[in-house]
Amino acid sequence: MNKLNLLIAAILMIASFSLTAQVAITTGGGSANASAMLDVQSTSKGFLLPRMTFVQKNAIIIPAAGLMVWCSNCGESGELEVFNGTSWTNMMGGAGAGPFAIGQSYGGGIIFYIDGTGEHGLISATNDLPNTVWGCSGTTISGADGTAIGTGNQNTIDIMAGCSTAGIAARLCGDLDEGGYQDWFLPSKDELFQMFLQADVIGGFVNSFYWSSSEIDANYAWILDFDYGDYDYDSKDGPNYYVRAVRSF
Repeated sequence: MNKLNLLIAAILMIASFSLTAQVAITTGGGSANASAMLDVQSTSKGFLLPRMTFVQKNAIIIPAAGLMVWCSNCGESGELEVFNGTSWTNMMGGAGAGPFAIGQSYGGGIIFYIDGTGEHGLISATNDLPNTVWGCSGTTISGADGTAIGTGNQNTIDIMAGCSTAGIAARLCGDLDEGGYQDWFLPSKDELFQMFLQADVIGGFVNSFYWSSSEIDANYAWILDFDYGDYDYDSKDGPNYYVRAVRSF
């Protein structure tokens, strides 16, 4: 048989196989399950779907019903999604996660700040915690002087480590278990201001002063007036000001 005839025979065999055969991809030599056209078998490796961002997923032209992808920046940590013929859904049947938005209910509260990536930001709890003091006036809390966005969590950790007083603002936030999340903290000075800017969207605030986690010195810490948006400061063991916890995503 010449080479041309061999080539034609090979093509016909491949075509017949692709049209009628079940396929097993396996490390152990097993055959395909009778109910499966494609059966991937392994005890040491998984099946890896295409990975893409939210934007890339939505750029797929006319996705087929049943199409599955891993959306790397959907939800909090990425999620498996399937196209149901009309829209993308997660594996629980709910709507696939989209771009985050200010005012969106998410992660146990309300999103009030989104950073430049569009994938991370801050969530406010939906209700105030009991009014209380900042705590430990006369004691400098090492590391609790952060004021920028992104410093509130560490401030809270340092306050809880350096001030053992029960019921202080940072401890109320750090010990909070809300919406299934336990990583809440007292916002820094700048984080608190971002919360003020979206106070109407978040809801439930009082036109009064709220504690930040930002210490000024051994005796004073920053507060913010949610009536006018003005910063002030007061004694850490002074008045019982309002407290609202936040968490990051």
